[in-house]
Amino acid sequence: MSVRNQRPAQRSGATYRSSAYTSLLPWQVRERRFRPVGLGRRGLDPDDVYAFLDRVAGDLAAVHAALAASRREAAVIKDALRRWQSEQARARQAGGPER
Repeated sequence: MSVRNQRPAQRSGATYRSSAYTSLLPWQVRERRFRPVGLGRRGLDPDDVYAFLDRVAGDLAAVHAALAASRREAAVIKDALRRWQSEQARARQAGGPER
């Protein structure tokens, strides 16, 4: 397989994104402003746009909170697994029962 057709190396949580890419944060969505429409009011209603952006920001906040909770839970599970593995290794070294 040529180098051109290989998948990029997976980085921590940034699959298929450049290292310069940064995810949007809820406050960035809430503070985003658009240029006002010209004379004749052609374009989107700013109130509708900002209401939608507030909704998107709320969804992003919920996703970020769920991701943080998931990462905390994963860390607790990893720590418990490491402790269990250490206990098993000590038991084997002390001549514990073989399987």
